[in-house]
Amino acid sequence: MTAPYLGNPKRTIEVLQKYEFVFQKKFGQNFLIDTHVLDKIINAADITKDDFVLEIGPGIGTMTQYLACAAREVYAVEIDKALIPILEDTLSDYSNVTVLNEDILKVDIRKLAEEHNQGKPIKVVANLPYYITTPIIMGLFEGHVPIESITVMVQKEVADRMQVGPGTKDYGALSLAVQYYAEPYIVANVPPNCFMPRPKVGSAVIRLTRHKEAPVKTVDEKLMFRLIRASFNQRRKTLANSLKNSPELSFTKEEIQDAIAACGFKEGVRGEALTLADFAALTDEFKK
Repeated sequence: MTAPYLGNPKRTIEVLQKYEFVFQKKFGQNFLIDTHVLDKIINAADITKDDFVLEIGPGIGTMTQYLACAAREVYAVEIDKALIPILEDTLSDYSNVTVLNEDILKVDIRKLAEEHNQGKPIKVVANLPYYITTPIIMGLFEGHVPIESITVMVQKEVADRMQVGPGTKDYGALSLAVQYYAEPYIVANVPPNCFMPRPKVGSAVIRLTRHKEAPVKTVDEKLMFRLIRASFNQRRKTLANSLKNSPELSFTKEEIQDAIAACGFKEGVRGEALTLADFAALTDEFKK
């Protein structure tokens, strides 16, 4: 297998010019052009020769080449069909890579794990368009598909949001959802000049290691997430008012006040003060 040759600006420009590639705003495309960052991602994802890796958004194949050298097999899912001929070219030397022109939200990951990894959890690596980061990550977790870890490049403030705790301004529904399913760890901050074209915001690589078991138990996971979303939809309002105003919930004012009191929370408490365990307790109280 040849050593990776993409990953620097000169090579990236050559490939883009050869194919007269035009960046699509709707796909939020920013290609990584820093070999140090690429090495950091591979190391953080802990890829070995035993691994089957699912890559989301391979672009022109820069990180795919690195993954192909480190893993047993790589499945790269790319939504932009204009990139497929480029990927066929840049990945032609790598016999362990399969490229799929598809929307990741429509891919049957469970089937992939069964066919390529004996049903064992797979590792996901991605450089995601920032506007769709949350739906993709939550889709992977909520679908309960067999995933060991997700190592992903995201907007820096989103990475911060994923790992903070109660009482901070970045704490919200995303923090709770990510921490319910996984252990978040920020690997590296990545400045805009590591990409082409340069994004307007800073980025970060974050690794989300899937919990073997959820850190809290609740009788109704779906209801818990409805309560969490409702609590942060109107951040400045009290928990009671937020829950009462939510179109997703149908509890009466009395039921809400009783549940909050039964959990021992103060009357005017806000959602941002509650931990994951608090939301689990509140959910179980409502279910009674």
